[in-house]
Amino acid sequence: MLLTEIDHVAIAVRDLEAAVDYHRRAFGASVAYRETVERDGVEEALLAVADSYIQLISPTTPDSPVARFLERRGEGLHHVGYRVADCAAALAALVAAGATPLDSEPRPGSRGTTIAFVHPKGSFGTLIELVQE
Repeated sequence: MLLTEIDHVAIAVRDLEAAVDYHRRAFGASVAYRETVERDGVEEALLAVADSYIQLISPTTPDSPVARFLERRGEGLHHVGYRVADCAAALAALVAAGATPLDSEPRPGSRGTTIAFVHPKGSFGTLIELVQE
């Protein structure tokens, strides 16, 4: 089994502060980690849920993938992050199984992780992020 656990569920939002505040008021959640990822044009806030996260993401540029997602689909579920022990091996296994990679090889992610994305067309409609800690 390549998957070790669910790393995060990512929710695209227009107003990161409002989304953080909602989760604080509704669930008592607090931000465990926050970062701006310039390469992807997003700011994220991670809310810890046991050993996983709810990742709230908001675009920092109008042409980022998350900005385009919000324009097309509005706020909501963006992707699921699967935690793996070896991102390169997991990406190769997914490609061998017919998945279409968005990243040709693993790359640096937030909080010091190594990540790779797989296109939703090859994974039953869900954008998948592989996350190696």
